[in-house]
Amino acid sequence: MRIRNKKWSLEQFLQVRKEVLQSWSTGDDPLLDLEETVKTLKAVPEHKNFALKLMKAQQEGRTYIQPRAGVATVEQQIELLKHLEVAGADFLPATIDSYTRHNRYQEAQEGIEISKQEGRSLLNGFPAVNHGVKGCKDVLDGVNSPMQARHGTPDARLLSEIIHAAGWTSNEGGGISYNIPYAKNISLADSIYYWQYVDRLVGYYEEHGIHINREPFGPLTGTLVPPSIAITVGIIESLLAATQGVKHITVGYGQCGNVIQDIAAMRVLKEMTEHYMQTFGHDDAVITTVFHQWMGGFPRDESEALGLISMASTVAQFSGATKMITKTPVESIGVPTKEENARGLKASKFVINLVKEQSFPESKQLELEKAMITKEVTSLMEKIIDLGNGDIAVGVIKAFEYGVIDIPFAPSQQTKGLVLPARDNEGCVRILEFGNLGMTDEIKQFHQQKLQERANREGRALDFQMTVDDIYAVGQGQLIGRKK
Repeated sequence: MRIRNKKWSLEQFLQVRKEVLQSWSTGDDPLLDLEETVKTLKAVPEHKNFALKLMKAQQEGRTYIQPRAGVATVEQQIELLKHLEVAGADFLPATIDSYTRHNRYQEAQEGIEISKQEGRSLLNGFPAVNHGVKGCKDVLDGVNSPMQARHGTPDARLLSEIIHAAGWTSNEGGGISYNIPYAKNISLADSIYYWQYVDRLVGYYEEHGIHINREPFGPLTGTLVPPSIAITVGIIESLLAATQGVKHITVGYGQCGNVIQDIAAMRVLKEMTEHYMQTFGHDDAVITTVFHQWMGGFPRDESEALGLISMASTVAQFSGATKMITKTPVESIGVPTKEENARGLKASKFVINLVKEQSFPESKQLELEKAMITKEVTSLMEKIIDLGNGDIAVGVIKAFEYGVIDIPFAPSQQTKGLVLPARDNEGCVRILEFGNLGMTDEIKQFHQQKLQERANREGRALDFQMTVDDIYAVGQGQLIGRKK
């Protein structure tokens, strides 16, 4: 499949749309007629529009809160979301179940039926495709806040059609971030094609005066991902989305743990995304940011988990994040109850409110981190653009093929998997092994020096064991996996 970063014509989009809507029974619904979907979305009140509420948060300098949450039936989902809304959620999610993420709708339907029989959810999320437009609209009508689909789906075309037709005004994911960290055998060309469709759908609605938010998934694999790699993927997915007509984009980043590095990364994320959007002619796009609380292994002790959640909330506020995705005190144990989910949300909201009038001071260390992350992102972006002769879709596919961009610990065969991260002496995530990563010698020397300082202090070798120790460290109550 030959993929280019070119806006789909309306004729191409409508032709592919016929095939997409035929892929499952709920796609054969009069409510999916585009005239009807436009009417539905235009009728969504402003306070339930995700894009408009994010713009308001950014204008006011506020950090809004959003949990993750998804269960099997419409009634259970409404009950769950109402509980979280009362607890203080500013935005509401439907975390989509694993069957739907892999387009296995028949198995999702069986999960719904069994869940109804058992009186409890036996799915790990909300099967939006199976519930169709009406079921998803019932969820939106049952709450008072904007709705977003959060999932992990390489091919989210039918899912996206249904949620937007129901009035949900935000959708998370992208052709890279919802493929490389989530799937093994799906080609990057295919997933970028699928998400070009998703973004063209949003672009269609924008052409009809409807504002819809799109959010690339920032944390990627969530495990020691170097900030510049996450930021570069976010920029690429933003550019791909904007080409198809998307105007409201939220770029994300997952907490790494060092406060200064995280704040620097969040600031660079917004600055560099806006820079490249303007460079490629997308001056009219509105860029907001989302900070994800710790995505790695959580401590099993609930009090310690709440401490980690509270630390993340402080960083999110100091970094100027428009939105923060929360975790729960039982993150390491299993799927939380609505009460446990609300506890994490309330703790997050409390800390955000405590520090909202405070600011993080400028420092030489903060400026150094910003400067290095900027150099790294620039180095990666220049090589991707060069590989594609200016076409970022072509360039990013080649970059993954050659390992010029690489994501650590990803299951996908589309990435080389040669990059090895580790923490330096202050807990910043650095790159221990670069593989074929497209970075300059100056950058490589900086990382090597920082990691060597830690190795010297601990009297240990710079090797894979350092990475292993760091992966487990936070769950054991420390940021850096020090040699014992």
